[in-house]
Amino acid sequence: MKTIHQPPARGRGYAVFLLPGLLLSLLFLAVPLVMTFFYSLTQWQGIGSPLFIGPDNYTRLLGDADFWASFRNIAFVILGMAVVPTLLGLFLAALLFDYIGKKHGDGVVALLRSGLYLPQVIPVAVTGLMWGWILAPEGALNSLLDKAGLKSLAHNWLGDPDLALWTVLGVLVWIQLGYPLVLFISGLQRIDPELYEAASLDGASWWKRFTRVTVPILRPEVYVVLVTTTIAGLKVFAQIFVLTGGGPGNSTLVPAYFAYQNFFERADVGYGSAISSTITLLVLLVAGSFLTRQAREEI
Repeated sequence: MKTIHQPPARGRGYAVFLLPGLLLSLLFLAVPLVMTFFYSLTQWQGIGSPLFIGPDNYTRLLGDADFWASFRNIAFVILGMAVVPTLLGLFLAALLFDYIGKKHGDGVVALLRSGLYLPQVIPVAVTGLMWGWILAPEGALNSLLDKAGLKSLAHNWLGDPDLALWTVLGVLVWIQLGYPLVLFISGLQRIDPELYEAASLDGASWWKRFTRVTVPILRPEVYVVLVTTTIAGLKVFAQIFVLTGGGPGNSTLVPAYFAYQNFFERADVGYGSAISSTITLLVLLVAGSFLTRQAREEI
């Protein structure tokens, strides 16, 4: 009797190729996350043995004015890293793709897209030094205002507690804009050109095509951009470190920089770990809410 050999289950052989990625994720994500949570339940200065104190660090957070100030600031940072770049990037992507591209060709679109994306690939240290020079009290911006007869508008942009956060937000928008722009232009390329042609034949203006065709179809890309940029805003550190160091006062302090201060400047590893764990939980909640809502809308 002839033996029938069953073919191996499809995809079973590929599991081995996932192991390196899983091991790296375990080593560099899961293990540090568990260790951070453990240290958040201790009092430790980074040397010696940690002293277990339970949830005392989290109780301390609730009464820490600096911690709450950092979370108030992070709401504005999300505005500068997620909301404004997403809205502006969506508008500019549609303008480049559906208007400038048709009038001036793909070469002009590629040039403008590259220019707007350039801040994404410049190292943060370089952009920080550049903007620090531009925004200094005797920097390029105030010098230009002085030469234009607008000296009354000159300010210490990064040194004034009332202006520092808004100035940082402007820099964050400039840095972040290229990311949603490129994703939205990529998404626009999957839209059937006949939809735009039909809308034009019906007498729809560019704005009507944008709001009735472009925005609804690009909704998945909008969700991706909002999730990733919001998470980036919650974790923002390097830009604050380079531009203001959280000052003046606490006017630009954010949770990630506050955690850094406790970890390295004050050697309060337990308290810094509690701040980091809180940020992680917030990131998971935000990502989960975005993805849940997207899944419901796709049903």
